[in-house]
Amino acid sequence: MKKRIHDIELFIKYPHEVQEDILHELIRKAKNTEFGKKFGFESVRSYDNFKNNVPVQSYEQLFPYIDRIMKGEQNVLWPTEITWFAKSSGTTNARSKFIPVSTEALEDCHFKGGKDLISIYVNSHPDSRMFAGKGLAIGGSHQINEYDPKGSSYYGDVSAVIMQNLPLWAQVIRTPSLEVALMDRWEEKIEKMARITAEQNVSNLSGVPTWTILLLQKIMEIKSTDNLMDVWPNLEVFFHGAVAFTPYRKLFEKLIPSDKMQYCETYNASEGFFGIQDQRDSDELLLMLDYGIYYEFIPFDEIGNEHPQTIGLSEVKIGENYAMLISTNSGLWRYSIGDTVKFTSTSPYRIRISGRTKHFINAFGEELIIENAEHAITEACDRTGAIIDNFTAAPIYFNESNSGGHEWIVEFKHAPTDLDTFKMSLDQKLREINSDYDAKRYMDIALKSPVIHAVREGTFYRWMKKRGKLGGQNKVPRLSNTREYVEDLLEMVYKESLLVQSNQ
Repeated sequence: MKKRIHDIELFIKYPHEVQEDILHELIRKAKNTEFGKKFGFESVRSYDNFKNNVPVQSYEQLFPYIDRIMKGEQNVLWPTEITWFAKSSGTTNARSKFIPVSTEALEDCHFKGGKDLISIYVNSHPDSRMFAGKGLAIGGSHQINEYDPKGSSYYGDVSAVIMQNLPLWAQVIRTPSLEVALMDRWEEKIEKMARITAEQNVSNLSGVPTWTILLLQKIMEIKSTDNLMDVWPNLEVFFHGAVAFTPYRKLFEKLIPSDKMQYCETYNASEGFFGIQDQRDSDELLLMLDYGIYYEFIPFDEIGNEHPQTIGLSEVKIGENYAMLISTNSGLWRYSIGDTVKFTSTSPYRIRISGRTKHFINAFGEELIIENAEHAITEACDRTGAIIDNFTAAPIYFNESNSGGHEWIVEFKHAPTDLDTFKMSLDQKLREINSDYDAKRYMDIALKSPVIHAVREGTFYRWMKKRGKLGGQNKVPRLSNTREYVEDLLEMVYKESLLVQSNQ
């Protein structure tokens, strides 16, 4: 671990040289693949060559190549054999995505990220006792790839792909068994995981906050306690990712009322492992530069352009929003992963995830991103004593008699003292942190005050279940520029209320 800290310090000191070496190594390895030959990798000598030769790629543009690999072809995007695919729910659209996962990506990115996460945590917490207990992670599931006529490849949630391929030493220090952790029936899995792990000495948790909460609540129900430390007295850290943690922090602090409990954020996805929180007093993420991933960035005002201007790491500016492009050791080339990030530091390079390229509201020029929404809803909770479980929002479009607005559906774990105060606090914070939103709210001319629907506990769980999106990498869409999710949710809530009334 100490040796790895030295390696991390090395890429912090020489970020551009490390990234340049990675680009050249990726190009060298893939120059004889079908993609490499088509886009002239043989002639690439610099970043400018690379971006002039290879256009920015969306999943839809890469899909014909990925589809062929899934059907058994090799040396298409990457030279080594691909037998695993990470299935993503695709938070930018309703379609599943299948991301190739090479052996190099497993070893030099996903596994390396997991080891670095522990190394950085222990380096920051030298008194840690996490190795005295076991690690609990909620995984997804995987299955044989039915598109491969030989049946020799597999796909599943990236967590399942990683768990299935973990080395023996890593299997020994985790719980529960793979047989349980990788079950595909989500509700049965939560029940079994809760009953097994409630009897284990768990010292650390990792996973998505939303699904981890469900497991913790089930464990406390089984153990008849409202304090998780009664079950796991040696629990010390939760490694979390996939969704912003701030709106969930109060709920976790309620479930785990210990001032010794630590929370550490990660930035990992189906496409790779990108960032780790490396400071005790800050949720900024250190951009990990030696995982076989080459980074590029699209300035926010270029997002959505057919041929966007892109910049390298050396050109980014603090405080600006960028869409992130990656080229990886699994054969993703100049691939837009759909996330936007904001740099908080360039020495070293640290970021915060600010949103999704397609998960925003900009129906009236307000440019509301997820980061804005999460800051505002956290502020509203703080002012009203509320604790939220989930939320989503969408625009209310103009009609003949009304200006537009935003409609929010919020599930509270602990209701606010006053819903009107909650709404006012949310609106005020949005106006404070987003000047475009503030301008549109002036005199209610373009945007009226937001509409808030408080829904009963379990609503988002039932909605995700109805959509077949329980567990794994599935996340509630926070913002949408269309009303698809909001209307589907409201329709379900309305039908449930009718059912309750008829039963009464």
